[in-house]
Amino acid sequence: MDTLLGRRIVVGITGSIAAYKSAELVRTLTQEGADVRVAMTRASQRFIGDITLQALTGHPVATDASAEGTSGMEHIDLARWADVIVIAPATADFLARLAHGRADDLLAALCLATEAPLVVAPAMNHAMWQNPATRYNLTLLRGRGIRVSGPASGEQACGEIGPGRMCAPEQITEDLAGIFATRRLAGQRVVITAGPTWEPIDPVRMLTNRSSGKMGFALARAARDAGAEVWLISGPTHLAPPDRVHFHPVVTTEEMKGAVEGCLPADIFIGAAAVSDYRPAEPQREKIKKHDERMMLALIRNPDIVAEVARTKPRPFTVGFAAETSDLVSQARRKLLEKGLDLIIANQVGVPGIGFDADDNEAVLVEQDREKPLSRMSKDQLARRIIDEITERAPSAPVTPV
Repeated sequence: MDTLLGRRIVVGITGSIAAYKSAELVRTLTQEGADVRVAMTRASQRFIGDITLQALTGHPVATDASAEGTSGMEHIDLARWADVIVIAPATADFLARLAHGRADDLLAALCLATEAPLVVAPAMNHAMWQNPATRYNLTLLRGRGIRVSGPASGEQACGEIGPGRMCAPEQITEDLAGIFATRRLAGQRVVITAGPTWEPIDPVRMLTNRSSGKMGFALARAARDAGAEVWLISGPTHLAPPDRVHFHPVVTTEEMKGAVEGCLPADIFIGAAAVSDYRPAEPQREKIKKHDERMMLALIRNPDIVAEVARTKPRPFTVGFAAETSDLVSQARRKLLEKGLDLIIANQVGVPGIGFDADDNEAVLVEQDREKPLSRMSKDQLARRIIDEITERAPSAPVTPV
C-alpha cells in the first residue's frame, strides 16, 4: 500500500473506549510509511495516554494543554501540515460538533481550519448511531465531502450488539489509501521532466542550477496515484525514483530531449525540469587550467523541450513551469503564449522557505485568460493540487495505448 508512503496524516482521537484501537491505527499507518501526528481531546486522554502515542509516532501529541502558553496557532500549523485528517474514534458528540462547525477545542478547531480531506471513523452505542440526530449530522458531513469509515457491527463495550463499533485499523488504513489512489488518470500516459540538467564545460566543471527535482518527483507520485502510467525523466538529483514509475535518468538537455521524444506520444506532458537554457559551444576534453584573470566562455542555445512537445502531433496536454524573480504572472503568461502551452505553473524564486531545495512551495496556475493562486504547502500537497487541476482541463479520453 505504497500510496501512503510519505503522506502526512493527523490522527484525531476523541473520548471513546475505542481509543485503544487508535494506537494500533497509528502503528499501522507508520508501518505503511506515513508521517503521523496525533491530536487528542481532553476526554480521550481518560482512555489512552499521550505518552503511548508519542512513542509510536516519535512526535509530541497535540492537546488543549499543549497549546496553552504557546502562540495558539498549533491547530493552524497542523491544519496546513496535514495531507489528510482522520478522526478515529469519532464519538457522536464530536460528529455533532463537527457538523455544526464548532471550534471549542483544539481538535475541532483543527478540523475547521484545514483544507485537507477529512475522514471520520464513528464509535458509539448502536442506539446512538441509529438516532435521527446522528443520522442527520452524518448527512451534513457527507454533503461537505467528509468521508465516513465504518462503523462495524458486533458486540459493544456496553454488552449490547449492533452497528457502531469503530472499524478495524486495517480498514481505516485502506480507506485512507483510497483517497490518494483517485484513478482519475487511469489509462493515460503522463510524461514528466524533473531536476536540473548539467552542461559540461570540461570534465570537472559544468553549467547547472539549484533545482532539487523534488517538485517533479512529487508530480510523478501524484500522477501515479491518480492511475496514470508515468514516465519520469530526470536530470541528476539525490532523490530515489518513485515506485511504479518508469524512470529515465539523464544529464544534459540534449539527453533529456531525446528521452522525452522516446516517450511520446503521451496524453499529458509536464515540463517541471529546470533545463539549462544555454550550453558551452565547445566543451573541453581536458580540465581548463587557471591562467588569465578573465576567461570568455562561448554559449549556444539549448532546445526548448516543452515548446517542441507542444508542437508535436498528436499533441499532449502540455504544462510548463516558470520560475521567476519578478513580474511573476506577466512573465509566466508571456511564456505560455510564446511556447503554445495549455497551462503554466509559476513560482517565485528567491523567497526563503519555498522553491529550490525546500520541501514547501507556492505557485500560481496561469492560463491565457485567468490565473489561480495556490498558497504555500508541501510540494507533495501542491503536486496533488496541480494534478487535480490538470485532470479538470485535460481531455479525458486517452490518445495513447497504455
